[in-house]
Amino acid sequence: MEKARSTFSRAAPVPKRAALWLMFLAPFFYLSYGGANWLASQRAHVPNVAFAWESAIPFFGWTIIPYWSINLFYALCLFINTTPRDVDRLARRYLTIQIVAVACFVAFPLEATFVRPATSGLPGFMFAVLGGFDKPFNQAPSLHVALLVVIWDHLRGRLPRRARLLWHFWCFLIGASVLTTWQHHVMDIPTGMLLGLFAAWLFPRDAGSPLAKFAVSGDPKSRRLGVYYLCGAVICLGLAALCTPLSAAALLLLWPAVALAIVAVGYFGAGPQIFQKRADGRATLASRWLLAPYRLGAVINVWLWTRKMPASVAIADGVHLGRFPRRHEADRFATVIDMTGELQRPGGTFAGWCSFPALDLATLDKSQTFAAANHVEAARQQGPVLVCCALGFQRSACVIVRWLLISRRCENPAEALRLVERAGRRVHLPARSVHAATEGLQ
Repeated sequence: MEKARSTFSRAAPVPKRAALWLMFLAPFFYLSYGGANWLASQRAHVPNVAFAWESAIPFFGWTIIPYWSINLFYALCLFINTTPRDVDRLARRYLTIQIVAVACFVAFPLEATFVRPATSGLPGFMFAVLGGFDKPFNQAPSLHVALLVVIWDHLRGRLPRRARLLWHFWCFLIGASVLTTWQHHVMDIPTGMLLGLFAAWLFPRDAGSPLAKFAVSGDPKSRRLGVYYLCGAVICLGLAALCTPLSAAALLLLWPAVALAIVAVGYFGAGPQIFQKRADGRATLASRWLLAPYRLGAVINVWLWTRKMPASVAIADGVHLGRFPRRHEADRFATVIDMTGELQRPGGTFAGWCSFPALDLATLDKSQTFAAANHVEAARQQGPVLVCCALGFQRSACVIVRWLLISRRCENPAEALRLVERAGRRVHLPARSVHAATEGLQ
């Protein structure tokens, strides 16, 4: 009895906290959402963004049931948590989605062009209730889809394995229902998914926010790179605004705009935490999808620079230096020491993986370089080691130089660089990087 009472006392804050959040979020949603609708209704003209072929999308009245079910899961998920921190994380995701979506609805409202056919029975009643507060002005990003992304992510790891397939199927019905109930246009879906992924990225599971430790970078090169990426984001955003009246597909440019803006924030001071890459080389689901345009660009860049070069070269005593490996290349090594933040461990590789995420072209953190170099020496006892970054020119080369020095295989940085170059790998190490690799060794 005493044990049960103790367990209940620890669990009690979760439902209480969930109820408090729900008491705040529900009125906030209806007031802000309704206010955005009212503001849009005062405009003389509200545009719409749709493809001509969308008129062929069938209307299924019964799908209003899965459409409405998200309201139940919205509330239920707040109570399906094990700690107050879990409740807070989910609530912050909800709040982020609602604030960003409503801001978009106020700044550029869009109108649905569908005229739904008359329905009867339970679907008819549910459509009538929905029409009482949900006017046709709030389209992109779909708030429904954004919340669905977060709710799906929240429950998929908490359900028994056998129930997950059913959960995935029901979430698919909810997502499809925004079209088959004629509530949204097609481009509202990817924009809603983008917003949901952003909220999940901003408040990740099992880690703090990637922006929690933001501090303006003191490295001029890092800040300059941040400006370049920010300019890329602004260009994508501008193209989306200019081209959307010509084609709804232009809204897809918001994806690279968000990805490049996040990378810019990383260079300005958030650091490699923006990639949410773990020590095993894998990243969170939200990071993988949200930053996919940037990652694709990084993969293409690797191919362009290294397609005519060997994947790796032997440096000394079973330690190799190279570009980011493909799966069959990684499997040649017992351990891969990965210095990239932007690239992910190849699926299915058997190599041991140890990741020290760092931003490309930025000065490496001294303690991180030291830790990686020490791991090289320890890992080579288990078999051949690959030290890699995207191209194998800077981040990984800096670690190799540090390893050669701390292991006394080379006496000074110049000798270490000559050894690397004799191995057949051209490296590009600025003086600051060499200094970071050697500091504290004298």
